[in-house]
Amino acid sequence: MLDGKLPPKQLKMVQAWIEIHKEELMVDWQLAVNGEDPFRIAPLQ
Repeated sequence: MLDGKLPPKQLKMVQAWIEIHKEELMVDWQLAVNGEDPFRIAPLQ
């Protein structure tokens, strides 16, 4: 997060989602850096 706060429960959910999708996030980051459109990543269910 760059600014603001999340309630602890929601923050843990976001952190879990990041951990589950870490590799996909890194691929999307590289695509974005190269000016390409990132792939859609499934939401936490």
